[in-house]
Amino acid sequence: MYENEIYTNSDSSNYATYQTGSVYGSSYNMNNGKDGEKKKKKIFRKFALSMGLGITFGAFAGAGFYAVQLGTGSLAQAGNQEAVISEMTPDAGQGNGGLPSINQVTYVSDDISNVVANVMPAMVSIVNTSTRTTSFWGYTYQESLPSAGSGIIVGEKNGELLIVSNNHVVANADSLEVTFIDGTTAEAHIKGQDSEMDLAVISVPLESLSQETRNAITIATLGDSDSLKLGQPVIAIGNALGNGQSVTNGIVSALNREVTNEDGTTGSYIQTNAAINGGNSGGALLTITGEVIGINSGKIKATGVEGMGYAIPISSASPIIADLMERQTRTEKADEEERGYLGITPQDVPSELTQMYGIPQGAFVRGVEENSAAEQAGIKQNDVLVKLDGQKISSREDLFRAMEYYKAGETVAVTVKRAENGEYVDVDLEVTLASRPEEEQ
Repeated sequence: MYENEIYTNSDSSNYATYQTGSVYGSSYNMNNGKDGEKKKKKIFRKFALSMGLGITFGAFAGAGFYAVQLGTGSLAQAGNQEAVISEMTPDAGQGNGGLPSINQVTYVSDDISNVVANVMPAMVSIVNTSTRTTSFWGYTYQESLPSAGSGIIVGEKNGELLIVSNNHVVANADSLEVTFIDGTTAEAHIKGQDSEMDLAVISVPLESLSQETRNAITIATLGDSDSLKLGQPVIAIGNALGNGQSVTNGIVSALNREVTNEDGTTGSYIQTNAAINGGNSGGALLTITGEVIGINSGKIKATGVEGMGYAIPISSASPIIADLMERQTRTEKADEEERGYLGITPQDVPSELTQMYGIPQGAFVRGVEENSAAEQAGIKQNDVLVKLDGQKISSREDLFRAMEYYKAGETVAVTVKRAENGEYVDVDLEVTLASRPEEEQ
């Protein structure tokens, strides 16, 4: 048992002695009230100092933990391509006691597997089988040559699945075979071509696809390449080296890069360090949200140079793609007796003449028949026909091959190069094809 007793003076501002009974032989004594107040102040100061040290230690520990987590990539959450994190600005925040203020920044995860999984159903592999004719010692040989490329599913219309690719991937094809994500294949046909931009749209009849394949594929989302920034992460998907779809990633290395192509033409491209090799042509360059912002071109190469790939900006390509999607699909060659006739005598332009005199590669117009479709359209002798219905014409054989799909009475756009004031200029014309004269049938 113990007892507590409190004694007070008549002056209530002063406390007398406070005594307590002993507990296990111990006793507690307290001095006057002023000493008690001093002890309370000391305790408060110690408490405040401890709290301040704790907060400071916690801030530094948290910053260190954050740095370690960021370095190991463990801040990235599964399934997210972008995670929002915070960044401290040490010279701000003076209104809150000098503590750093917080600004939001964007952290990009290295894991792009979810983006790839979402966009891969819109990617296809393309095999172009064409015929190459060569002459040796007076003999002519023909051989069938397959080549590989890529494509992007961009729409469905009028019972057709529409796929965009590079023109050089599908040009001069005897047949085109498309492979979808589920491994099934289908025959495709050229719907429209633009050789200048190196773009083409091919089509596959939806009725030729099984319901399982139609459920497996998807249509790509086209983005805005005009909003790209240097250093922005990108992903490239394509049928690299013809081995099937593969994925590489990198950043935007340059914008509006003027590059000379293998055929001597120039174009403005997105430059990236994502690997783009043969077979990647016609594939997609994507943002980390899965939007197509470029169409890869594997024909732009520099010997001994690595880490430089190029893609046609989608903002420049989109209007052309929309136009090509509206053209008539050429699925079958016209019968011989129905085939259209230009009325010119074409011949090849030897590369030596191109180098010596600057004559463009194409079908050189050696002669124009009187009252022919060509004459009525304005084609002249010594013109060089370089495009037919948007398809590039590099030789006499190219012209004959292209004309096989057009019937008499059809109107076709052609482009010729014409010498004016010492240089060749483009002249765009429209030709209404005639029937072949009876003596030539």
